Amino acid sequence: MSVNPGRAAAISTINQREPMPLTMTQPLNKIWASDVFNLASMEEALSKNAFKAMKNTVQTGAALDPATADVVAAAMKEWAMAKGAKFFSHIFYPMTNATAEKHDGFIITNPDGAAITEFTGSLLIKGEPDGSSFPNGSLRMTNAARGYTAWDPTSPAYIMHTANGATLMIPSVFMSWTGEALDKKIPLLRSNAAMNKAGQRVLALMGEDDIAPLNSSCGAEQEYFLIDTAFANARPDLLLTGRSLIGAPSPKGQEFDDHYFGAIPARVQLYMQDLEDKLYKLGIPAKTHHNEVAPGQFEIAPYFEAANVAADHQQQLMTLLKSTAKEHGFVCLLHEKPFKGVNGSGKHVNWSVGNSTQGNLLDPGSTPNENLNFLLFCGAVIRGVHLFGPLLRAVIASASNDHRLGANEAPPAILSVYLGDQLERLFNDIKTGKLEASEKGGYMDLGLSQILKFERDPGDRNRTSPFAFTGNRFEFRAVGSSASVHGPLVAMNTMLADSLNWVADALETALASSESKTAAVITVLKELMELHGNVVFGGDGYSSEWHKSAVEERGLKNLPTTADALPELCSEEVIKLFSDAGVFTPVELQSRYEVYSEQYILSIEVEAKLITDMAKTIIYPAAMGYLSDISETSLSLKEIGVSISNTSAQKIAGLLESMMDVTTKLEAALNKHDFADTNEHMQYLAYDVRALMDDVREHADALEGEVSDEVWPLPKYREMLFIK
Repeated sequence: MSVNPGRAAAISTINQREPMPLTMTQPLNKIWASDVFNLASMEEALSKNAFKAMKNTVQTGAALDPATADVVAAAMKEWAMAKGAKFFSHIFYPMTNATAEKHDGFIITNPDGAAITEFTGSLLIKGEPDGSSFPNGSLRMTNAARGYTAWDPTSPAYIMHTANGATLMIPSVFMSWTGEALDKKIPLLRSNAAMNKAGQRVLALMGEDDIAPLNSSCGAEQEYFLIDTAFANARPDLLLTGRSLIGAPSPKGQEFDDHYFGAIPARVQLYMQDLEDKLYKLGIPAKTHHNEVAPGQFEIAPYFEAANVAADHQQQLMTLLKSTAKEHGFVCLLHEKPFKGVNGSGKHVNWSVGNSTQGNLLDPGSTPNENLNFLLFCGAVIRGVHLFGPLLRAVIASASNDHRLGANEAPPAILSVYLGDQLERLFNDIKTGKLEASEKGGYMDLGLSQILKFERDPGDRNRTSPFAFTGNRFEFRAVGSSASVHGPLVAMNTMLADSLNWVADALETALASSESKTAAVITVLKELMELHGNVVFGGDGYSSEWHKSAVEERGLKNLPTTADALPELCSEEVIKLFSDAGVFTPVELQSRYEVYSEQYILSIEVEAKLITDMAKTIIYPAAMGYLSDISETSLSLKEIGVSISNTSAQKIAGLLESMMDVTTKLEAALNKHDFADTNEHMQYLAYDVRALMDDVREHADALEGEVSDEVWPLPKYREMLFIK
């Protein structure tokens, strides 16, 4: 097979690439959290009183005395410098889905000119990056630049090692001089506080007298693609947008289902082992890894952690996925749909709530009909999704995730709740005023003596549901692979807080007139299911019948694009939800709408400009050159009396003309700027510009199937996805 010289060189580079040597990994107990200033490290480094105060803050969120901060800062500096750190950074999470960090040295000079190290409590507690140069949705102007970072002691500091050395990283919040949240961590902490307050109220009404602070938990499964650097560097679309704007499907894709959970390629296995050693040193509990559905696609999943820490760890994970990939000669793609025609990537956010005294409040136990606390909390989730489904759609909205939601690989853009057979029957019984024992799953017996029997789960899984109960938690499956988990967690915590307050109000009334707590719970949940049971759905979420009945019969919203979803952030219901909970002020919420809509607009405009450029400067010259060659060959043959059909030449000429016509239309479309408002601009990009981009791609992909392999300039899907 003859291949374009540039692509052939890339393939040769890959075939000759030596796997990165991996040193013998140390036992887990030797490396676990070795680069984290956690409670174990603090206990060794701090006085008893200081450690006791820090432990109380970490476990309960209690306020920390400034004097203790000085003690902690001194111990943290000594610990970090012993590990080679000369700099520290308040790492924070602006509204970009990425991290931000400003590095400061421990060094200061004295009057004699000598250098000494210093790190006080005041330096630990507060930093000051520029507040106007990050996305802020008009909360800050360029001439009003002051912003603050502030240490979050509930998320442990850690050492980040790079080729340039070690840096002490201090998880922090980020706010403006006027006090508005400019980041994703402040709203998450506020939402957890609101959920804790409402949850404690419900538990107290249920007669619980020892109630520890409630916390949400998170375990986010991360899907990603690995592409060799030699291929990625030859694809401007992958480098600039994270997805292939042009590219015909490979003759073989994922249709044989042979990649999913298959043997992991040796080079990828080395990458995973290296990555996981780095994660373990940072105390990030990577639990599983495996091949995903599409060729070249993989997944890593952590164990559950407190949501605030899990969100910080998720950001670290995305950073390390990319940086470690570079060390192994890969580019890690976190885009939701980097390759057309194969499975896209998501980030399934497993979410639950609980505490140290009542345990996991979304664990039904073996007899869910008797677990009244579970029934109330699960019912509150059902109500929350029904009322605020559009909000949940808005917080996972992005230009990249629009390529994935609703396709036959990911949950649709209609938010519904899957409970499983057992719980759905139980809640339907409650709707009729009954609370009866539910059937268990029974035992799995294959009739093979060598295979031990095991207890089967009481309900199947539903991979088409965007919000599914999976045994002791809910799995929000619509979150995109490149997204921060902060936004979804904030929305889920806040809607749960609102619903728990509704439950508490209803429960107070019901308890006053009921003979028992069970009767009161049935009364409350019966009303809840009558009002909100329409959101419970256990069928095929991909089917056209569901899309129709969800909207027409159940009154659920279908928001297929980000342009349709983001305006929900400005609805009166959502503004009231966040204001009442103290999570976002109306001004802070408006700023999120402005930032995310601008990101959507810029994302599509960059892609549109790039596909135009690629069509004109890469695809057109290559195809035109090939057309010229075959035309000359045809004329030469005709001169010696050999006549062949010129069907191929005519087809290529027609495709080229059509591609350039659409490209011209796309360029003109990008010059339109007279929009009434941001919503109109987003709608125009979603439905007009994107349609023109798809037309350019259709012609370019058709040309790939007609132009000789010797001249086609871009690495093809069959190469990028299968050559490792």
